[in-house]
Amino acid sequence: MNTQITKNDLTHIVEADRAHLWHHLLQHKSLESTDPRIIVEGKGMRVWDQHGKEHLDGVSGGVWTVNVGYGRERIANAVRDQLVKMNYFAQSAGSIPGSIFAEKLISKMPGMSRVYYVNSGSEANEKVFKLVRQISHKLHDGKKYKILYRDRDYHGSTLATMSAGGQNERNAQYGPFAPGFVKVPHCLEYRGQFGDVTDYGVRAANAIEEVILREGPDTVGALCLEPVTAGGGVITPPEGYWERVQEICAKYDILLHIDEVVCGVGRTGKWFGYQQYGVKPDFVTMAKGVASGYAAIACMVTTERVFDMFKAAPDDPMDYFRDISTFGGCTAGPAAAIENMAIIEEEGLLENTTVMGERVLENLNALAEKHAVIGQVRGKGLFAGAELVADRATKEPADEKLVQRVVADCMQQGVIIGATNRSLTGFNNTLCLSPALIATADDIDAITAAIDGALGRVFGQ
Repeated sequence: MNTQITKNDLTHIVEADRAHLWHHLLQHKSLESTDPRIIVEGKGMRVWDQHGKEHLDGVSGGVWTVNVGYGRERIANAVRDQLVKMNYFAQSAGSIPGSIFAEKLISKMPGMSRVYYVNSGSEANEKVFKLVRQISHKLHDGKKYKILYRDRDYHGSTLATMSAGGQNERNAQYGPFAPGFVKVPHCLEYRGQFGDVTDYGVRAANAIEEVILREGPDTVGALCLEPVTAGGGVITPPEGYWERVQEICAKYDILLHIDEVVCGVGRTGKWFGYQQYGVKPDFVTMAKGVASGYAAIACMVTTERVFDMFKAAPDDPMDYFRDISTFGGCTAGPAAAIENMAIIEEEGLLENTTVMGERVLENLNALAEKHAVIGQVRGKGLFAGAELVADRATKEPADEKLVQRVVADCMQQGVIIGATNRSLTGFNNTLCLSPALIATADDIDAITAAIDGALGRVFGQ
């Protein structure tokens, strides 16, 4: 850890934090009896707090973001050089890094062709919602405006994205929400809701069609899904699910919007999670891993077919996407994203993610043989979850407080893991892992060893 910051400096920083910062996702009552945690430095897979304690980060910055690890000087230098040369101009004009990254990104996304820059995943998803609504007015007399979203999926923290949010505790106290958003069932076979079926994936997809028929196909404009449900419990799609989803979208002329804010840019072992399942989307949104947190950037990506719908008609001055994202014009984001993508390619991090992801699942499944509290292990690449239960036979979820004690125990050991938290009433019981794509076998083993010890202490197993 860098020791240039003095003890007095840190004391002042902690007090300034306590007096003036409003932290994300934190009940500040807890800071009346303890100091806020300040993360001072990061290198590779590890971060250090204000006390000099080292932590192995198993969640890539807390929210699945730092895909290439901490301390990447080449990204920081690229951002610095770009900002000195040209830091910002509204996206009505182009920029050198914006053009270069768009070309590189599209090269990884066959079938897609256009990139729209914004500053967050929530905003990227809202842009799609606006496009769907405008298409409805342009082509369907305003009737095909409804947007379907899935139970347990999460698409952002703005009011529109919360209107498409499938996590009731995240939405609590923020309504009323925008009209025209309709929920479809989740696809978690472990918590199956269709009885004893032999082809659960197809049945779960057919449940989407049932909603479409109930609402009226001529009123449904788009379906918004995560390729792997993230904060809702790391839910991987059952076999046959995505094939049937695509058939349904084609049948009813429904645009398919894939939210890759978590899964995108390598997390699952391919550039994008949807590519694991042969999906051909109309829209793809991404954010977190695009620049690994070195600069703020998010993207809404679409096809040439959709883009062509917004070329101005000669007699209609309103016939284009009348939208702006102020900080979509910042050049730091694409400059960082270019280097981030280069690192993933040059260091073979997609391949590493696949290999290390298999190790994560092997280790967690080995823990499941030892700890009866693990009901199911799920995941894809370096994105894994272990659902904890009070009873394997009944699948009764483990108490959320006990799940959080496992997370806290790992933190005490110097390992940071995550868990579903204040998201799903009764089902905040899944431990979540998303280490950086640079993770080694030793890193994976250390993370799962910490979970092993924590489960033993918290559950007595």
